[in-house]
Amino acid sequence: MSSASRNVSTIMRVALGILFLAHGIAKFQMGLGNVAGWFSSIGVPGFLGYVVAVIELVGGIALILGLLTRYVSGLLVIVLIGAIFTAKLSGGLMGNGQGAGYELDIAFILVALHLVFAPTTRWSLDSLFSRRGSTEQ
Repeated sequence: MSSASRNVSTIMRVALGILFLAHGIAKFQMGLGNVAGWFSSIGVPGFLGYVVAVIELVGGIALILGLLTRYVSGLLVIVLIGAIFTAKLSGGLMGNGQGAGYELDIAFILVALHLVFAPTTRWSLDSLFSRRGSTEQ
């Protein structure tokens, strides 16, 4: 992968991390009980509201740091697919005036999928750990 491609991958990773961190913080600020209640109101088990909030918060931090990037990105793909099918699909791609569409979720899925399969970038903790592991062998 070229240097420019690796730089773009780093920017994508950090940007996606910031966005998920913001979503996680928002859920904690709303109150996890309220989030769980909303999940229950759309037919999703309420405890998943707690799970998703933690995944978004911790996953966002991990992506910003470049820690466990592939695993975190894969987990976020699952969360996003769940959001589309449980909360957003009925509103359509662009939304219906009463709720958000799922166009941004698709974009986030594509970025996260890229991060699942892209090589580790220099500016990440993953890179630091993989270099340390390769020198110990």
